[in-house]
Amino acid sequence: MKYLSIFRVTSAAFMIGGSAFGQSPRHTITHEDVWIMKRVGAPVVSPDGKWTVLSVTEPSYDESKTVSDLWIVPTNGSAAPRKLTNTKGGESGVEWSPDGRRIAFSARREDDSTSQIYVMNIAEGGEAARVTSVSTGASSPHWRPDGRAILFSTMTYPGALTDSANRAAAIERKGHKYVARVFESSPIRLWDHWLDERRASLWIQPLDPSGPARDILAGTQLVKNPGFGGQLGSAGESIAATWMHDGNAIVFAATTNRNAWTYGDVLTALYTVPASGGEPRKMTTDNSDYGSPKISPDGESLYALMQPTDSKTFHNSRLVMWRRGGMESTPKIIAGGPDLSVGDFEITPDNKTVLFTAENQGFVTLYRVPANGGETREVGATHAGALGGLSVGGTTNPIVVASWQSAVHPAEVGRIDLNTGKWTALTHFTDDRVAQINFQPLREFWFTNSRGEKIHSFMALPPNFDSTKKYPLFVLIHGGAANMWTDNFGLRWNPHLLGAPGYVVLMTDYRGSTGYGEKFSQDIQFDPLRGPANDLNEAADAAIKQYPFIDASKQVAGGASYGGHLTNWLAVTTTRYRALVSHAGEWDLETQWATSDYNYDRERNIGGPPWDTVSLWRAQSPMRLAANLRTPVLVSVGERDFRVPMNNALEFWTALQRQKVPSKLIIWPNANHWIMNPEDSRFFYSQVHDWFERWLNGPSPTGMSGA
Repeated sequence: MKYLSIFRVTSAAFMIGGSAFGQSPRHTITHEDVWIMKRVGAPVVSPDGKWTVLSVTEPSYDESKTVSDLWIVPTNGSAAPRKLTNTKGGESGVEWSPDGRRIAFSARREDDSTSQIYVMNIAEGGEAARVTSVSTGASSPHWRPDGRAILFSTMTYPGALTDSANRAAAIERKGHKYVARVFESSPIRLWDHWLDERRASLWIQPLDPSGPARDILAGTQLVKNPGFGGQLGSAGESIAATWMHDGNAIVFAATTNRNAWTYGDVLTALYTVPASGGEPRKMTTDNSDYGSPKISPDGESLYALMQPTDSKTFHNSRLVMWRRGGMESTPKIIAGGPDLSVGDFEITPDNKTVLFTAENQGFVTLYRVPANGGETREVGATHAGALGGLSVGGTTNPIVVASWQSAVHPAEVGRIDLNTGKWTALTHFTDDRVAQINFQPLREFWFTNSRGEKIHSFMALPPNFDSTKKYPLFVLIHGGAANMWTDNFGLRWNPHLLGAPGYVVLMTDYRGSTGYGEKFSQDIQFDPLRGPANDLNEAADAAIKQYPFIDASKQVAGGASYGGHLTNWLAVTTTRYRALVSHAGEWDLETQWATSDYNYDRERNIGGPPWDTVSLWRAQSPMRLAANLRTPVLVSVGERDFRVPMNNALEFWTALQRQKVPSKLIIWPNANHWIMNPEDSRFFYSQVHDWFERWLNGPSPTGMSGA
C-alpha cells in the first residue's frame, strides 16, 4: 500500500480566508462541557440587512429546566445580542415580514394544546400575539409578499375540508373502543413514531383583515391521491413552499407516490396552486426529486434543489432555476453536480448571485455562482470548521450572515464579508466556557488506500498531548454512509470527549462518504461493508506507520448507525481491535431490510431483494460470519429506534453470548436512533470509557500484538 500523508492543523479560529481566536485551555473536556454548552441556532436576517434573529438554547440535565428563546443582534456588530422572548417553550421557523417590522414563528405557549403561529412586532416592541388557532397545529410560517397573510403547514385528516372537520375527526378517533394501527401501504413508521392517515397540507391565515385559516389544498384531486404526502424527515412531515412574487400563487413540493416506499424511489415534484385555492398544477415531470423552492427577490426566477434518481444509490444535490414564463420547461442547472452537493442557498437582493454552502473534504464551505449560471467559486478559502444557517438580507449590497462552528468551538453567529471571505462573530455565547477546555483543533490526515484512492481523516488528540508518548488509537466510525466527518462540535459522538481518557481518535471518511465527489459516495454500492471497513483498517495502518505516538498494540473502534453496521463487520472480520462499541448497528442484512422504516435503497445498494440470487445479502452480512466473533463488544440500542430496529442489537447480543465473547448490552427504553436524554448521554459516554479502559489495560483479549 502506498502512503501519501498530509498532516495539517485546522485553525482554531475562523475566517473563510483565515484568522484566529484562542485562549489558554484549562481542564480536560467533560460531559458537562459538551451538554450544558449553550446552543446557538441558525440566524434569520431582516430584509434591510440590519438585524438578525436567532435562537439560543440553554440546556439542563433536568429537561424541564431547559429553556430556548429568540435573540436579536445588529448585523454590524454595534451592540450585543438581546433577548426577544422569555417563555418555557422554544420557537421555530422564524421569518421576517416583508417590511422588516415583524417576525412570525411557530411556538407552543402555555395555553396551546398544539404549536401555533405567533407574530411579534420588532419595530414597536411588546409581546408576541398568536395569529392561528388550528386544532392540528401550525408550523413553517411564510409571509405573503404584501405582509397581509401567512402561509403555514399543518397535518390534516383525509376528507377534512375545514378546521372544525379536522377537530371532529380527531375526536371521533379518540372515541374508538379498540386500539389498533391499520395500514394498507407503506411507509408505516418513521424514526421513532408510527404514521397515521394524516397528511401535510398548506393553509393560509389572513392577517389584514383577520379571519379563519383555510386549507388551500382541501378537496383537490392531488390530496385524494393515495400516494400524496410531503417530505418525511426526522422531525416529521412537512411541505416546503414559497409564495410567488405577486402573492397570487404558491409553489410547493409534494409526492404522489409515497405508497411506493418499499419498491421504488418516492419522488417529490414541484407544484403551483392559486392562493385562492384550486387544483394544483405539476411543474416538474422528470424522474428527479425536487425540494426547497425559492423565488428570487425580483420575482423573475424560481430556484430549487434537485437530486437525480436512477440505478445509483446516491446523487449530489443540484441547484436548478426556471425563469418566469418558462416555469413548465426543463430547469437549468446552476450549481452542484458530480463535484459538489448544494446545501443551504440564498439569492442576493440584487438578483445577481446565488450563495450556497456545500460539504468539502471535512468542512462546510461557502460558494457563489452567477444567478443565471456560470462559474462556481469558493468565497475565500476554508481551512477550518463548518458553516450553517446561511441567511442574506440588504437592499442592494448583500448582508450575509451564517453560523460557524468547529470541533473546538460550538456554533456562533457571524457576518461574512463577500469580498474577503472573513467571518466576524456577532455572538459570543460559548466563548467563556470554551476558553476553559483543554483541547486543540482537529488535525487532518490523508493517505492513499490499496485501490489508489486518497482517503481523508481527522485526528482528535488527547488532552495534554505529548508527541513523545504513546496513546491508544480509537477508530471512530461515522454513520450514513452518505455523510462525512465534519470539523464541528458534536453532541452525540464528540471526539474530544470520547478521547478524554487519553486516546488518539481517528475519524476516517471511508468510500461512500460525502464531500469528495459524487462517484466516491457511490462507490459503496454493491460493496456495503467490506470496502468501507478496509478503508478504516488501512487508515489505522497508515496512521500507525506515520505517527509514532500511536500505540499499535492498543486499538479500539466504534460507531453508531452505519458506523454501528461497520463496527459489527469489524467484529467478524478482524481481531486487531481490543474492544468495540456498536450503537444502532445492523447485524443481519436481511432482517434489517425487512424491519427497518427505510427499505428500498438498501435493496438497490445490494442489487436486488433478498430472495433474488444476490450473494451480497449473505456474503456481507455480519450474522453469517458469527463464528468468527472474538472481540469484546459493548452493544447499545434505543428501544424506540425504527431506523435500525432493536432486533438487530438483540440478534448480535445473542450471537456474542452464544460464542461466549465478553459483551455488554445496553437498551435505552426512551431513546430512538439517537441517545438524546442528557442523563442517558452522560451514562453512555461513561460506559464507553469504562468498556475501553477494561480491555485496553492488560493483555489483548484477542491475542493482537500489533498492527
